[in-house]
Amino acid sequence: ISRQASMSAGIISHYFGSKQGLILATIRHLLSQLKQGLLQQISDCKTPVSPQLRLQMIVDTNFACFQQSTSVTRTWLCFWAQALHDPELARLQAVNSKRLQRNLLYSYRQIIPNKEKAILAADMTAAMIDGLWLRSSLSQTSEDEFKQAEQLCKQFIATQCQLEQIS
Repeated sequence: ISRQASMSAGIISHYFGSKQGLILATIRHLLSQLKQGLLQQISDCKTPVSPQLRLQMIVDTNFACFQQSTSVTRTWLCFWAQALHDPELARLQAVNSKRLQRNLLYSYRQIIPNKEKAILAADMTAAMIDGLWLRSSLSQTSEDEFKQAEQLCKQFIATQCQLEQIS
């Protein structure tokens, strides 16, 4: 890491304290980028943002090019591996998962009146985003995989919305 940053290991250790501290700071930055990405998409939208469009924007943000870069995917993978053994990183992962689920649920509740069904749709969408993102990041043809994963998530959202209109 110090070589990549063109800094001494001592300087990095001084500012972050440990590898865990560096991972924590980096993940907080990535989470901030996710939040800002969604807020930017919403503010850039020229028309009112429908619940379905907001759900698609959440998917767009999670599959943005920035989140697909090799350095970012490696950071997420390292974070998830370390979160299994480190309580502070595990807490941050729980916060991240809950934030995604709540963001999705906020929009699904406007589409699906039944609370349990809306929660299930949000949980399934979050699992798809995380699982398909992970599968794409581990793929040899990750660019194509990320595009396909994003489309699958959006198709799932559209299907959930259509099912609600039918019932």
